[in-house]
Amino acid sequence: MSRTQGSQDLGKAIIRIVLGVLILLHGIAKLMAGPGFVIQTVTQAGLPSFVAYGVYIGEVVAPILLIIGLWTRPAALIVAINMIVALALVHAGQLNMINKNGGWELELQGMFLASAIAVALLGAGRLSVGGVDGKWN
Repeated sequence: MSRTQGSQDLGKAIIRIVLGVLILLHGIAKLMAGPGFVIQTVTQAGLPSFVAYGVYIGEVVAPILLIIGLWTRPAALIVAINMIVALALVHAGQLNMINKNGGWELELQGMFLASAIAVALLGAGRLSVGGVDGKWN
């Protein structure tokens, strides 16, 4: 093991666990509120209503996989796709907006998307259930 491998594995664990926990909390809020808003949003975009239930895969199932470090790369890609769909369907009007504090209106969504892409590229690391030898980790 190289001298930096331990810190790299810790860094990978931190980013995937924090991303997983924050997205999961967002998903739990959606579970508690029910699928109404998401169904309305996807049907207004001309998509079939069953597509709305994909949000639970992207905001509940995939984050749990990220947290434990199992099938990490596909889970991160699912979160990234979920964020792209959310940006397109819910936040498209805010893409060029600055908030009252002078920051980008979509800072959180942008960070979720970038983090998910980073985790998909980096993998889970050794500090995961799947380990570095897992096919999808």
